Amino acid sequence: MNAHRLLDRRGFLAAVSFAALGAPSLAAAAKDAYADSAWRKVSDAEWRRRLPPASYRVLRHEDTERAGTSPLNREKRKGTYVCLGCDLPLFSSETKFDSGTGWPSFYRALPGAVATKTDYKIGVPRTEYHCARCLGHQGHVFDDGPRPTGLRYCNNGVALRFVPP
Repeated sequence: MNAHRLLDRRGFLAAVSFAALGAPSLAAAAKDAYADSAWRKVSDAEWRRRLPPASYRVLRHEDTERAGTSPLNREKRKGTYVCLGCDLPLFSSETKFDSGTGWPSFYRALPGAVATKTDYKIGVPRTEYHCARCLGHQGHVFDDGPRPTGLRYCNNGVALRFVPP
């Protein structure tokens, strides 16, 4: 699969309407259980101090790491993938799959773990997702994943930490 393919009509419509699939929007996330989280009050300067440079750029400024560079692409053990910013569990290893895109990919996020918003940075709408607790950018979700959800959460490896059982 070409990771940089243009969205076809189906992909465009899915990107526009993804919020209907059940992931809360970032606006809705502000009303969730994490609304008063201390993680949402951390200053940009403090994030810069706490995080490695590449992780800071992705988590706090919605950058994207280069495809194929994350050691997490090769991670096959059982465990949990947590937000590198705040350690919130985001994905189970049971939902990880090789999407061929060069980024760690999952077909389901853990309940309440992510919030979404629409991203227009490439000129067409895409669904971007963030950690629900610290609002750190993780990646984008597409409708070309495997069963049972048909979703592909395409995650930046530098935004995650793997935790074995």
